[in-house]
Amino acid sequence: MRTPDERFADLPDFPYAPRYLQWRDWRAHYIDEGSGSRTWLCLHGEPTWSYLYRRMIPALLNSGGRLVAPDFIGFGRSDKPEDEAIYTFDFHRAFLLEIIEKLNLRNITLAVQDWGGLLGLTLPMEMPERFERLLVMNTALAGGDQPLSEGFVAWRAYVARTPDLPCGKLMSRTCTHLTPRELAAYDAPFPDTRYKAGVRRFPQLVAERGEDPGADIARKARQWLRDSWKGESFMAIGVKDPVLGLPVMTELRKWIRNCPEPYRIENGGHFLQEWGDEVAAAALKHWS
Repeated sequence: MRTPDERFADLPDFPYAPRYLQWRDWRAHYIDEGSGSRTWLCLHGEPTWSYLYRRMIPALLNSGGRLVAPDFIGFGRSDKPEDEAIYTFDFHRAFLLEIIEKLNLRNITLAVQDWGGLLGLTLPMEMPERFERLLVMNTALAGGDQPLSEGFVAWRAYVARTPDLPCGKLMSRTCTHLTPRELAAYDAPFPDTRYKAGVRRFPQLVAERGEDPGADIARKARQWLRDSWKGESFMAIGVKDPVLGLPVMTELRKWIRNCPEPYRIENGGHFLQEWGDEVAAAALKHWS
């Protein structure tokens, strides 16, 4: 399935030209703005797309460097296979590893949230020479050795019984400041339920047991980030997030070597990029 381009016309505050590359059997979308030796790699989560970073992009670009924000296969302007079995932890992770190589991204500051972090935080150990900083927002590393939060279990159950997940409506509940046009931008990738196989699958992929797919990789990533990570880090937490909020992020911080005290946004929710102008300003100030 490929979402018609006209559904992405006149996106508010997102004037960036779409770019595409072929990955295996599918066309993948990304934005690629700015230039310089440093790269901002911004990874979205569930059920959003690169549009989620629009409040952060101006400040990050103004600070210098190149900014790349891809859409996972199944999301945004990327192709959307209908077969739910295609979407696995290894499938999405391989996509990220290969796009970094295809675009030759270096001196990366990795900005992650939700599945952007569940997958993205496993990447630096595979190619440490390419990464220099982490910007971590409301996410986790699910190694299957810790109980899932009640908030996540409830979310997973909700998605399982809601195959036509109303993405814009979901965003309106957690980000009450969004305008109708912004909410429409989150619905734009999905003309109907056939396009939402990837959306339905992500919650089911979070490792709950040690033998689940991706659990071993997540545990190895935690160990590597704790023992071998030599870059800088900045953590921001949307305190109102019931799924990946303070308790989960406090635990994650223990696994990131030299991670400073988190920056808290008290009224921020799970989709912290929607408070992204504040997050970006705080991160850039920390690194200045």
